[in-house]
Amino acid sequence: MDPDSLAKAFVEHYYTTFDNNRAGLASLYQDGSMLTFEGQKIQGSQNIVAKLTSLPFSQCHHSITTVDCQPSAATNGMLVFVSGNLQLAGEQHALKFSQMFHLLPTPQGSYYVLNDIFRLNYA
Repeated sequence: MDPDSLAKAFVEHYYTTFDNNRAGLASLYQDGSMLTFEGQKIQGSQNIVAKLTSLPFSQCHHSITTVDCQPSAATNGMLVFVSGNLQLAGEQHALKFSQMFHLLPTPQGSYYVLNDIFRLNYA
């Protein structure tokens, strides 16, 4: 699979899982993974999922605007940069967000998230 197709497939899987079953994201992270969420650094799959499942909203929908990717040659990984809109249930206006993932290959032939940086974009 070419890098752009792989990035798009990952993004679709990630946000569909986030919107429907955040706890299901655990398999995408490992103990050495790190999430920076609005400036707060969280390490380890269990801690990352605990943060994501404790966010103060139960329902949301991500609409992706752009997906950009670059190979990370030193590790055979990939950098994926996403921008889009986050619609929270009961809210009239969507929030704009940006998120960056550094994906690394697993021995099984899939990828996991080593680094994840999320920011809301305020006007």
